[in-house]
Amino acid sequence: MPAIEIKNLYKSFGTLQVLRGVSLKVAEGEFFGLFGANGAGKTTLLRVITGQLSADSGEAYIAGIPCTNPMSIKRVVGIVPEAESPPTFLTTRETLELVCRIRRLEGMPDRIDKWLKFFDLNDKADVLCRDLSKGQKQKLILASAFIHEPKLLLLDEAFINLDPIYQRQLREYMKGVVEEGRTIFMCTHILEIAEKVCTRVAVIDGGRIVAQGTIPELRMKEGEGLEEIFIRAVEGSNHEP
Repeated sequence: MPAIEIKNLYKSFGTLQVLRGVSLKVAEGEFFGLFGANGAGKTTLLRVITGQLSADSGEAYIAGIPCTNPMSIKRVVGIVPEAESPPTFLTTRETLELVCRIRRLEGMPDRIDKWLKFFDLNDKADVLCRDLSKGQKQKLILASAFIHEPKLLLLDEAFINLDPIYQRQLREYMKGVVEEGRTIFMCTHILEIAEKVCTRVAVIDGGRIVAQGTIPELRMKEGEGLEEIFIRAVEGSNHEP
């Protein structure tokens, strides 16, 4: 069973067609990267497949669960939305405690301590989230998604607001997740990081998938990087009728 299966998905907002026949399949144990310019449809696709938005037509499944069943999907995935903020009225520790209680996780103190240490948030554990920096809020959002060790992570710009040290630390953690046989689906603009970790990629432009495959499969010449692949795919799609 694929970790993610998307079949001919369409989504419009009024007269604006954002997704136009998107089809993708992500196998278990893959690190799959989805790339596109602002407004290409990445975030809308992520919201549809997690049940936050309803598709106009088409089908999407997460671990065999239809995207029309968002509560069941939430139980099996970890989601990092774009530009999400933690609850302003809770402290860092209270936010992680809330996540653990909602998910009914065992070993809550150890789980919380692990992620406070991983993201160097121990000295911010009792600070209200409204008083955290942008980078600290992003670390907390990531910790909230990782704390139950889901089989599938859905990440929208996970590296935003992180300094290079934590970008590298997060990248290494994600590599370990995939080595364990778990799956990551990531939308990002940071192609140099994606090139180091993704096992397979797709490019979305104007609501359509215009390229997908492994990086070696998508190369037109020896040594071509993900940036060149991305630009060529987008420029090619702009010439299509």
